[in-house]
Amino acid sequence: MPHLDATHPVPDQHGVNLFATDPALQSLLPVYLAPALVSHLTPHLMRLGELAGGRLDELAHTADKHPPELQHRSRTGRDEQKVLKHPAYVEMERLAFGEYALAAISHRPDLFGWQGPMPATVKYVLTYLFVQAEFGLCCPVSMTDSLTRTLKKFGAPELVARYLPALTSLDMDELAQGAMFMTEQSAGSDIAATTTLARPDPAHPGAWLLEGDKWFCSNPDAALAMVLARVDGAPAGMKGVSLFLLPRDLENGSHNRYRIIRLKDKLGTRSMASGEIRLEGAQAWLVGEPGRGFAQMADMVNNSRLSNGVRAAGLMRRAVSEAFHIARQREAFGRKLIELPLMRRQLMKLLLPSEQARTMVFQTAEALRRADAGEAGAYSLARILTPLIKFRACRDARKVTGDAMEVRGGCGYIEEWSDPRLVRDAHLGSIWEGTSNIVALDVLRAARREQSLTALMTHLEKLLGETAMDDGLRTQLRDVMARAKALTEAALADGSEALARRAASALYHITTATAMAWESGRIGSPERLQLARLVLQHRLLPADPLAPDNDATAQAESIFLTA
Repeated sequence: MPHLDATHPVPDQHGVNLFATDPALQSLLPVYLAPALVSHLTPHLMRLGELAGGRLDELAHTADKHPPELQHRSRTGRDEQKVLKHPAYVEMERLAFGEYALAAISHRPDLFGWQGPMPATVKYVLTYLFVQAEFGLCCPVSMTDSLTRTLKKFGAPELVARYLPALTSLDMDELAQGAMFMTEQSAGSDIAATTTLARPDPAHPGAWLLEGDKWFCSNPDAALAMVLARVDGAPAGMKGVSLFLLPRDLENGSHNRYRIIRLKDKLGTRSMASGEIRLEGAQAWLVGEPGRGFAQMADMVNNSRLSNGVRAAGLMRRAVSEAFHIARQREAFGRKLIELPLMRRQLMKLLLPSEQARTMVFQTAEALRRADAGEAGAYSLARILTPLIKFRACRDARKVTGDAMEVRGGCGYIEEWSDPRLVRDAHLGSIWEGTSNIVALDVLRAARREQSLTALMTHLEKLLGETAMDDGLRTQLRDVMARAKALTEAALADGSEALARRAASALYHITTATAMAWESGRIGSPERLQLARLVLQHRLLPADPLAPDNDATAQAESIFLTA
């Protein structure tokens, strides 16, 4: 049962159903999913919402307090490296990989009693709910899903046949989790500087032997990992880097020739192991074409980047949910906090980026579905929406979770509550799978190489054409679209990459404003139309910092902050 006590001065919403208490999410599902599928999924979403607000949240708290440990030898002195996970984390693995099939849902057509494959939106909605309780485990889930996608796309048929059943299993005894071993000390985001070497295995035709160090490897004891390495004798630079599939265990049952040197002591995601790997002639299999490693790994990275954006959106939603609960329940100076003008303004500053990220999750997932279906132009659209959500939502999550902690006050700084964990975990999104600078530059790369800027503008114009709104708002949106496009084109000019971050933010904001206006027409929601206006006012249009607010903010407060 929820820990709700109207007589207690410290509000606690532990135990609430995080799906049932999220009417905006419920209203958006029919916009992006077929009604029959929404109806079929609702009981599963209700159960996950209940878990995320209760039992799963408890497990996440426990796992955060008891991080994994690295065992090097057995008690009898055998070399038996293994990562020892707390039972709370193991139980969360069962929920994520087994009951909710978060890693398998994109690769199996037989889940949740639904006949046929489910669109990507389903996976991301489930992840959005799950991550409101647990962030760390969603990294191995995402990497398993992404590795499977990349293997199916580029791997030899015999590799796919050998490993796909285990990668998509819901049985924890049969499941093969995935990982990505890419980062090196001297390389980081500069993949062209990769030094790990690959040479043919003389004892096993077709196999390769890998040697080198990988510096930051999450889920380091995964059954399978995608690894970037330079074929011995290959040219320097990006063209010499190839992609390999590294099994943890060899066919004879022995452990492959690599070691986990140590586990990282991280600020956040403490529940999940990250480590350093030393490859000592480890056997691996080439994936795709030699010398095309980064292009092929980019498919896995982009999928993981989208997952990062979804997780940032989920963290923000949890933080906003907690802040609104506190503001509605707690009294100060004889009034509910939500009645106080400064608190109302603070809550709106939390709500707006949270709702922008939610809309971007749906828009990007739908573009991915269309791209996977082979729809013309959809790949180019998904290719730019993915780095946009990774860039902006992950940065917004750092501020939203921190400011939501302040709403709870002193209790928010105490590790007994969810706030510190949300803040610590939120900071990771801007680092994993490419820092903000790298991802902003990837926005430009998509515009330059994939005609993605044109695809995005075409998509936004289509949304505007399908939406009834007053002419003033339509004109504003079109004007800002043109200016965001011009800024991005300026950033694409030689020597102008310093504009990349501004351009990425502008494209993100105009996309979310336009999409929220479109959503408002689909569900008859004045709330989402008001959010679109707020994005324009506070993120895109010129503002005088010394001028009083116009009516838009006060109007929004009256809509969203009813006590």
